[in-house]
Amino acid sequence: MFRHDPPAPEWFTADASVLGVALVVPMQGPAGIFGPTCELCAQLAAEEVNRAGGVLGRELRLLPVDGGGSPREIADHVEALVELGAVQGVTGWHISSVRQALAPRIAHRVPYVYTALYEGGEHTAGVFLTSETPRDQLRPAMGLLAHERAVRRWFVVGNDYVWPRRTARAAHGYARESGGAVDGEVYLPLGTHDFEPVLRRIERSEADAVLMLLVGSDAVRFNRAFAAYGLPARCLRLSTLMDENMLMASGPSATEDLYSTAGFFASLANQDTLDFHGQYAGRYGVEAPALGSLGESCYEGVLLLAALLRGAGTLDVTAIGAAAGTVSYEGPRGLMHLRGRHVRQRIYLARADGLDFDVLTEFDPHGSRS
Repeated sequence: MFRHDPPAPEWFTADASVLGVALVVPMQGPAGIFGPTCELCAQLAAEEVNRAGGVLGRELRLLPVDGGGSPREIADHVEALVELGAVQGVTGWHISSVRQALAPRIAHRVPYVYTALYEGGEHTAGVFLTSETPRDQLRPAMGLLAHERAVRRWFVVGNDYVWPRRTARAAHGYARESGGAVDGEVYLPLGTHDFEPVLRRIERSEADAVLMLLVGSDAVRFNRAFAAYGLPARCLRLSTLMDENMLMASGPSATEDLYSTAGFFASLANQDTLDFHGQYAGRYGVEAPALGSLGESCYEGVLLLAALLRGAGTLDVTAIGAAAGTVSYEGPRGLMHLRGRHVRQRIYLARADGLDFDVLTEFDPHGSRS
C-alpha cells in the first residue's frame, strides 16, 4: 500500500511567517471524551502567545492531528507534516503508545512537548514533558491512602499497553513501602465494554482499593459497572487519569469513594486557576467542554513549546535542548521550570464529590505534603 501524505494546510506559506505546530490530541476512541477540551485549551494558549508577539517573529498556528488512532498511522502523518515543512513543533495529549511511535520519527528534527501523564523514563533528545509520572503522582497518593484509609491490598485494573503496565510495576513497590501489596492485576483492550469478569475477581479478592489505570470512556464504563456491582461499599478507587469530563460522564451515583491525583484540578481555589477559568469562559462561553487536568495540560504544552523556542532563539533541536534548563513559563499550574526535560510541579489528591472534585491535599515536587 502507498502512504498518502497529508496535504499542506491551507495557511502554509513559503515566506516563513507562520510557525506551525502539530497538536496531537484524541478525536476518537476512549480518549476522545476529552479531546475537545484539549483542543480548546491549546488554542487559548496559542492566542495568548500570539498576542505577546508570537514566537521568533512568527505567528504560532496549531494544526490539529487525531491522536486517537493507530500509533503508526499517527506517526506517519506527523512525520509527513514535518517533511513538508508545515510544522516546526509538536505537542499534545496522547497515550504513550503514540509517543513511543512518534518520538523516534520527529524528535531529532523538531521539538516535541508531550503533555500526558505517563509511566516515566522518556529520555529521547528533543522530547520535553509537562506531565506527571508515577513517582511524583502515584507514590504519595498511595502512601497517604495507606495511612489515612488503612489501605493494604490493591487490585490494578488497566488498559493493555505500556503506561498501565509500567505504572502497575511501580505500584508494587509503592504498596510495599506502606506495608501493603498488589494482590491482583487485570489488563483490558482499549474500548472494553464488559467489565463483569473483572468485577467478579475484585469481589472475590481481599482488596481494599482498586488502582484504575483506564483511559477515558473505558474508565467511565468501569465506574458505572463498579457502582452497579455494589463494590464502592468495600473498595475505594484511585485513578491517575480521571478529569472532570470523565467524572461527569460517570455520573454522581458511580463516583462514591473515588480518588484522583493530578497536577491540576479545575476546583483549585487559587488565583492561577481562577484566572484560567475566566480566560476559558471568556473565550468559549459557559457551554464549553469542562476544564480539567487533561485539557489544561495542552495549554501548558503550547506555553512550554513557545518558551523553549524563545529561550533558544532558534528552531534547532540541539540548541533548544542545551538551553532547556534555563527555561520557565507561567500558567495555570503556576511558575514552572524544567529539570531533566521534565516540568516539576505540585501534585494534588482529590476525592470525587458528585460531579466535581474536592481537593484534599497537595504534595510538593519531592512527594511531601505541603
